[in-house]
Amino acid sequence: MPVWLREHSWRQSLTAVYLSLPLRGARATAANIFCSEQYLKVSIPPFLFEAVLYAPIDDTNSTAKIGNGNIFFTLYKKEPAMWDSLTLANADKEKLQHLRENAVLKAQERAKEETEAKKITKQEHKKYALEATMKLEEAERKRIEDLKEKERQKVTKELELWKNQQKDGDKYQSIQAKEELHQEIEPLKERKNEKMNKTRIPNEASSKTRLKSTRGCHGSCSIFSQDLKEEQLPAPRAAATIKVNFTPRVFPTALRESRVAEEEEWLHKQAEARRIINSDLSELEDLKEEEKNPDWLKDKGNKMFAMGDYLGAVNAYNLAVRLNNKLPVLYLNRAACHLKLRNLHKAIEDSSKALELLTPPVPDNENARVKAHVRRGTAFCQLELYTEGLQDYEAALKIDPKNKIIEKDAEKIRQLIQGTMPGS
Repeated sequence: MPVWLREHSWRQSLTAVYLSLPLRGARATAANIFCSEQYLKVSIPPFLFEAVLYAPIDDTNSTAKIGNGNIFFTLYKKEPAMWDSLTLANADKEKLQHLRENAVLKAQERAKEETEAKKITKQEHKKYALEATMKLEEAERKRIEDLKEKERQKVTKELELWKNQQKDGDKYQSIQAKEELHQEIEPLKERKNEKMNKTRIPNEASSKTRLKSTRGCHGSCSIFSQDLKEEQLPAPRAAATIKVNFTPRVFPTALRESRVAEEEEWLHKQAEARRIINSDLSELEDLKEEEKNPDWLKDKGNKMFAMGDYLGAVNAYNLAVRLNNKLPVLYLNRAACHLKLRNLHKAIEDSSKALELLTPPVPDNENARVKAHVRRGTAFCQLELYTEGLQDYEAALKIDPKNKIIEKDAEKIRQLIQGTMPGS
């Protein structure tokens, strides 16, 4: 049976009532106090105080302070007036029960409204954080694009200047080469004319003798032999078209170096990712094409986590998981965010999902498996499920037995379990 607190003192003004309630050595918190418009209850087992107030109060602005072994209530009246007493006199049990039930129903409705309002506010905050992040990313991307454009224009101008210099140099060299060639050809023409004048003999016999001597001469002994050689040169080759057929390949490697099974798996993953991106996701409508990449979203979530924006990081990882739900690092990073936000059950779910994807256990994923076990074990311990948490820490130690930090934390959990056992 509860012990009723009968001792209390109160005073009033035209607009407020001041009530002092002794605690008798009990410790009270805000959860022990319930107040509505016309009903006040303080439940601190085994003590109980209950009052049906004389008139309605403004329970939203009314306050309660706990200190020095007392609870001090400041109850603001809805209508300024002086009360005859603190509680409603001559009230039967049915009326008191009716007031209690109405007070509880109103409190439940108010709690529901506050929960809905918090949910809407949280969604608006998430949306605002994502929009702000996107704006920052867009401004940074625009700045980088402007820098690239300026650098491109600068390089283009330098290239045009270099081409003009090369053209001027080529023109100068061609003019110089023509002059040198002209200087070399002029003496040759003069020598040719002199030889032709010398070899002109009127009689036919001397011409036959000259022809015989020319045929028997080896080397370039006259200008006529050079003309004869030029006439005997073969005709140029006819043009033709050569067709080359290559092996059809999706990947740039040669067929002898390929891994067909791995390539087909990669193509299947790419097709699945494109299907998810092309599906009707409202979150992707305002994103650019390069922002629909799970790796890009993962990097953005990592930056937000480093800056302490854990809600924004969770949103980025959520969208990345919807695009590709086979990457264990996404679940692992999101579990770290949930630990920071005290979403312990979600941290356990993400760590377990990461461990499912990190199969088979190989040396390359040892570090990821250790992180998954430690984060799940931490969440279990914060939920006071120390036995399950110790199992995860011991599993992490089996993977990395030289990790002194994990070994130290596991020893603390063992001592805590021994301290909470019966008879310890």
